[in-house]
Amino acid sequence: MVCRSKLHGILLSVICVILFSHAGAYDPLDPNGNITMKWDIMSWTADGYVAVVTMTNFQMYRHIMSPGWKLGWVWAKKEVIWSMVGAQATEQGDCSKFKGNIPHCCKRNPTVVDLLPGVPYNQQIANCCKGGVVGSWGQDPSAAVSSFQISVGLSGTSNKTVKLPKNITLAAPGGGYSCSQAKIVPSSIFWSPDGRRKTQALMTWNITCTYSQLVASQHPRCCISMSSFYNSTITPCPSCACGCQNKNTCVESAPNIQSVVTPTIDNPILQCTQHMCPIRVHWHVKTNYKEYWRVKMSIINFSYFVNYNQWTLVAQHPNLNNVTQVFSFVYKPLVPYKSMNDTGMFYGIKFFNDLITEAGPEGNVQSEIILQKDAFTFTLKEGWAFPRKIYFNGEECMMPSPDQYPHLPNSAPGNLFPVSSGAALLAICFLVFW
Repeated sequence: MVCRSKLHGILLSVICVILFSHAGAYDPLDPNGNITMKWDIMSWTADGYVAVVTMTNFQMYRHIMSPGWKLGWVWAKKEVIWSMVGAQATEQGDCSKFKGNIPHCCKRNPTVVDLLPGVPYNQQIANCCKGGVVGSWGQDPSAAVSSFQISVGLSGTSNKTVKLPKNITLAAPGGGYSCSQAKIVPSSIFWSPDGRRKTQALMTWNITCTYSQLVASQHPRCCISMSSFYNSTITPCPSCACGCQNKNTCVESAPNIQSVVTPTIDNPILQCTQHMCPIRVHWHVKTNYKEYWRVKMSIINFSYFVNYNQWTLVAQHPNLNNVTQVFSFVYKPLVPYKSMNDTGMFYGIKFFNDLITEAGPEGNVQSEIILQKDAFTFTLKEGWAFPRKIYFNGEECMMPSPDQYPHLPNSAPGNLFPVSSGAALLAICFLVFW
């Protein structure tokens, strides 16, 4: 009986681990989001093949920021990389057995990175050379693609003899990606520019990589604070919302920084705060009109030497189904399910505020949103005016406890003085000044 009980406990633990690992990789606000890598063999060579590898980011609001992606795998046989266009292996490895032509990489487990912008044209192909930065599909599908060409030797030279790479890994700033094994799929189809001729790859295989915040970090990397016009109390981020592991290395201001370690998303130098988060998002209920209400949203960077380019913010609130106007940010509704329209994505205007600079006076961006009221649902009671969830750069932020939200004065009605009611305002002024 004791053995059976222990066995049941072990089985239950295994099942829980499996369930939580899958749950962590599933994003209910972006259920179809993933990064798909496609290897298209375009020609056979004397000892291998030439392939074009295309990475497409189908995630609506999660991008790969600088310093970019790193792609790794393990060869199934003793393959080598003869040459690459649009990318490079980070190490050549031991190529001492070759005489004459020396391969680009002889490692059995190569790591490949994108080339930087500005490389000579003979080293480029379409969608390459962006320093590994890949945009999100929701912001700009044309920027959500990265490609390179690879010439592989000591490999199979036909569909029957070629072996697929194994143990594919995708590393990006912040981490969190897990990749499937390569799977042979129907060959890709290509059309000529004039649309009159169709060709196809000689062989194609796909790899799918999914993101999990549980894998990426033990703690959140952003938090939410709140305030309102009807309550003077500001609800701060929860204490140590992003963990206090950096409490001993934080600094009060930039002149106090003496570290020689280059800060990164994974290893930031933070300004000392009670929440210890790299990013804080502040949601302020600013004004209540008769038929509309207004929110001010601010994003503040507390990381030194870390800028956030092409940032995204996703908010979930029932009144986002009726947004009237957004100032300073680009707004796009996200409708992952036809029955729900309560989620929207915000991001910066290119060359204006799509870059959040490091901690300091300029390290923030702000916007205001006007939303039209629904007479049947709108209220200022019980924290209804505050978001249900907020994501920054695809990571869910830590919210305050609901009992800490700014609350109405005990005697105030749920609609609290609609300020555009001109007659009411005149009456109040008359009574005050009379």
